[in-house]
Amino acid sequence: MSVLVNKNSKIIVQGFTGSEGTFHAEQMIEYGTNIVGGVTPGKGGQEHLGKPVFNTVEEAVEKVGADTSIIFVPPAFAADAIMEAASAGIKVIITITEGIPVADMVKAANYVKDRDCRLVGPNCPGVITPEEAKVGIMPGFVFKKGNVGIVSKSGTLTYEAADQVVRQGLGITTAIGIGGDPIIGTTTKEAVELLINDPETECVVMIGEIGGQLEADAAKWYKASGSKKPVVGFIAGETAPAGRTMGHAGAIVGGSDDTAQAKKKIMREHGIHVVDSPAEIGKKVKEVMG
Repeated sequence: MSVLVNKNSKIIVQGFTGSEGTFHAEQMIEYGTNIVGGVTPGKGGQEHLGKPVFNTVEEAVEKVGADTSIIFVPPAFAADAIMEAASAGIKVIITITEGIPVADMVKAANYVKDRDCRLVGPNCPGVITPEEAKVGIMPGFVFKKGNVGIVSKSGTLTYEAADQVVRQGLGITTAIGIGGDPIIGTTTKEAVELLINDPETECVVMIGEIGGQLEADAAKWYKASGSKKPVVGFIAGETAPAGRTMGHAGAIVGGSDDTAQAKKKIMREHGIHVVDSPAEIGKKVKEVMG
């Protein structure tokens, strides 16, 4: 089993013919991901990387049965691209674009809420189910198939955690990069819930950072769920000064509950195995999985 994407996902690339879209679509195709086409308005009817180009997402859904989209559209137009995908019936919308205006994301997030689809991102590395589908910008070679799920706000720490898990002789079911913006689609709690409910995932790695309540919400849900699957947690930003945005637009300590220390305390109180350094993730996973 996997969550969100697998070998049967029919994936389109929005912003297909742009430089980012082209570069990463090539990598995804090389990985074996089932890319069925792409969307670039005004270029419909052409072929790009051996795949058909459509003017609209609706057309891609109609002609090639697309059910998943990855968005590499520039920030000014990305929220519209998300809403277009949702309106066309795409079920999983993965948004890589960084720097989408917050007001635009408020609109897009509300629009998606009322539809039968899931938004991942924006400003995220995507989702990968190893050896089946890489829908994002992560280095595929780091990920091997196995029984550990990963949820992370940070792209780089997603790959770091995967590498450490693999070095312990284990592997990954699905890794979900949720993104580090103030307004994102899938939250930490929702991503953890997907993996806890996946029969093949035996352990979850949850990587968070300073700012916001997402990790605390996930920890509370986890304890209330009564799940026996272990969760290993890490929070980045231990030394971040209060009131300053660090790296991600959403990574800002606003109050005493937003600090790394406070989040780790809440996570420990709710049964999560917290490590203090990302270098300890792999060893801790191995330990809790027995």
